[in-house]
Amino acid sequence: MTDIPDRFSLLPDANVAALFERTAARLPDRPFVAWRPSGDAPFEEIGYGAFLRRVLAVREIYRNAGYGVGTRAALLIGNEPVFHEHYLALNGLGVSIVPLNPDARALESVYLVEHSDAAFIVCSRRYRAICDDILAQMKAPVPVLDAEALPARLPPAASRATSTTPGYDGEAAILYTSGTTGRPKGCVLSNRYFLEATGVYLSWGGQLSLREEVERLLNPLPLFHMNNLTVTTTAMIARAGCNVMVERFSASSWWADCRDSQATLIHYLGVMPAILLARPQEDVEHRHAIRAGIGAGVDPKHHVSFEKRFGFPLLELWGMTEVGAGFIDNHEPRQVGTRAFGRPTGHMKARVVDDDMNDVPRGTPGELLVRSSDTDPRRGFFSGYLKNDEATAAAWHDDWFRTGDVVRQDESGMLYFVDRRKNIVRRSGENISAAEVEACLQSHPDVVQAAVIAMPDELREEEVFACVVLRDGVAADGATARRLFEFGFERLAYFKAPGYVSFRPDLPTTGTQKIQKTLIFAADEDPLKLATTFDLRELKRRGRAEGSTEPGKDGTR
Repeated sequence: MTDIPDRFSLLPDANVAALFERTAARLPDRPFVAWRPSGDAPFEEIGYGAFLRRVLAVREIYRNAGYGVGTRAALLIGNEPVFHEHYLALNGLGVSIVPLNPDARALESVYLVEHSDAAFIVCSRRYRAICDDILAQMKAPVPVLDAEALPARLPPAASRATSTTPGYDGEAAILYTSGTTGRPKGCVLSNRYFLEATGVYLSWGGQLSLREEVERLLNPLPLFHMNNLTVTTTAMIARAGCNVMVERFSASSWWADCRDSQATLIHYLGVMPAILLARPQEDVEHRHAIRAGIGAGVDPKHHVSFEKRFGFPLLELWGMTEVGAGFIDNHEPRQVGTRAFGRPTGHMKARVVDDDMNDVPRGTPGELLVRSSDTDPRRGFFSGYLKNDEATAAAWHDDWFRTGDVVRQDESGMLYFVDRRKNIVRRSGENISAAEVEACLQSHPDVVQAAVIAMPDELREEEVFACVVLRDGVAADGATARRLFEFGFERLAYFKAPGYVSFRPDLPTTGTQKIQKTLIFAADEDPLKLATTFDLRELKRRGRAEGSTEPGKDGTR
């Protein structure tokens, strides 16, 4: 028995595929996805019934090849309907998916494919060149399947699955999240995780109350992130809503996308409100049906002005891949412009603790610890880090999950975000491992030592700031900074390259040679104003990463 049965009985299905089939049988004509096939083309739609027929056809091909429980498949597809064809087909057989980031460098994706033991890669045609680069650097290349035109017969699986019946606690996906030790960690997510995290999302109510057969949710976040893949996609399926798919956020087309898709809800990243507020007013920004935005990280100084200008609330929430569910400030009176993200409710408990794991007084910043309110404190959380029991154990303290986020809690129980304790940089919604960037820079022959810190950024929340000690004789000038940037840019996903390079004579360390990042700069020193700090943000363009010398669409990066 559980302490809170409502949360866990909300979705009775054993997996997401079964939930989808139930909705399709009940409401086959309701639209499941809406998307622009290209550029400014009108949005097209596919209903639940028609999409299910596609899913079942693809599933039968995988089934006949012998794939099922125990197999993992990497998906290099992006935000388009064909992703869901393969995801739902595979989920219905118990095959776990490993979504890949098309913007990642080849070696980064090689690690994910090899570490996860993916049996094959399903690749959309537009990413075939990227996939070829991945294959060229793998120790033992795996088969690649055409996402848009799966052959009627596949080569048989190397080891035929003994079961094609996915279980509630069976593995559904591996999502890789940046850690503090360089390599990404693979979060093992079960069908239980998908369905129970969605159950919490559906139960939040207030200004997020999801209406049956009505909602059309536009989510520009990628499907290799838990927000879009796990929560919003599944929530729309549960409510017979429509998933509005766009490849990524574009400021110049955003309001047209909202209008033309007839979206009723959006998800946002903290960077989006700032960019939209900076644009000149236009008539189209008021010609939409959006009733609420759901997201995290809006700058407090933009929160009120955004809601006043665009006419709908931004509901701030907190969540992370390991946790699944989270908290949200979605009931009036909301704490607009304060970094508030909700109070602990029936589904999850929270504590705020000091370095010794002791609870701190209300109003005092400390690390956020969370656990399920169920009798099983880990119910609904991730199953663990793939092949890393040590990291999994370290993530928990007496059955409380250590989030690494510094928060404070007021007398009413409201939680407010303060800072991140983990050694990551959060840039435009991407969690970037500082250790990974440091390791890359330190492999350059001119670099003796490197430390990466997060620098506040007005548009992108945080930027990668690299503090570098050069070998003797190397000039600490702009040309060297540019060389180091290009070195990192060639080896890391474009957003991980340093936005700033600051040359230092040395880096302060502890007795065990651990860099003390808080002591790199004096308290009265502004790192951005130093003569040895070089601003390289203009070089961090998605277009450059794809071989173009021009900025990305509307200058977004």
